[in-house]
Amino acid sequence: MASDTRVADGGEGLPLHTTTFRLSYADTDPAGILYYGAWFPWMERMQSEWFWLNDLRQDHLKERYGFWTVTAHTACDYVQAVGLFDEIRIELRLGAIGRRSFEMLHRMVRTSDGEVVARARIKIVAVSPEQTSVGIPDLLRQHLDSWAQGARYTPTEAPA
Repeated sequence: MASDTRVADGGEGLPLHTTTFRLSYADTDPAGILYYGAWFPWMERMQSEWFWLNDLRQDHLKERYGFWTVTAHTACDYVQAVGLFDEIRIELRLGAIGRRSFEMLHRMVRTSDGEVVARARIKIVAVSPEQTSVGIPDLLRQHLDSWAQGARYTPTEAPA
């Protein structure tokens, strides 16, 4: 029996972050149907904003903390057709956490009927300034552990 290779739905817990937008002409093909690659910029935008909201600006990671992150793998399941002017809510959840990588799960929901229209998984790898994979740095691991518990990581300052 073949294994199910579909993207996990991310569970029923509350998402880490959501954003809602309306599909525009730029997102669709000439027939008004969503172009398959249109989800990826929205997912990247969502992740970048989540990192930024958690003081992990991707443009500062290398300089401030000596690491950065890169996308190593993506997968997206297209569950239902969507088209021009459909309003979509993207929900961001944390997926599996490994030694050198972690997953961000995205669920795209049409707001008019609450139907999940697509699901995606993005695998992110921690890398050194030399662009070799490294173990997830302590700071990032602390954030991931907090997110896994549904909380925002708030670093405590050492006493003076």
